[in-house]
Amino acid sequence: MSFPMQYPWIHVASSQQQEWLLKRNCSLAPRQLAAIFGALATVSLSIAIFFATWGAWLVLPFACIEVLALGAAFVLYARHAADYERIVVCRDCLLVETCRGDRLRREQCAPAWTRVEYSGTRRELIGLVAAGRRIEVGRFVPESDRRDLARQLRSTLQGIRS
Repeated sequence: MSFPMQYPWIHVASSQQQEWLLKRNCSLAPRQLAAIFGALATVSLSIAIFFATWGAWLVLPFACIEVLALGAAFVLYARHAADYERIVVCRDCLLVETCRGDRLRREQCAPAWTRVEYSGTRRELIGLVAAGRRIEVGRFVPESDRRDLARQLRSTLQGIRS
């Protein structure tokens, strides 16, 4: 029996810093993805070869196109399967690290001057605003749980100010 996680993110707190790791919810491991692709490609090409041997040779190029399109879709899925956002708050630095595909982006600001903007409207991301810059986080957190994350970030930042 599986129990739902209390929070869809990983939160690590120590006396020196607080850290949140927000990950994409992926249902397939890379090995499972490769096995499914291999099985689908084998079935599709086997059927195409069967019909090609019986004279319907035009089925084979279309089956190859289908397998290539399926491979492209699986590569696109696999490329973004490891996407994440990492938020680290310590006394003198707030670091937001965002990994999307092959791009890694790091932004830093002073936590004492950072405020959390989140009103809870549909599809809204949590905004960390400091020095005229807005960093959006929470893309991998379900909308129903973003309010909890925003509350945790606010209380952590308020604790640094006091």
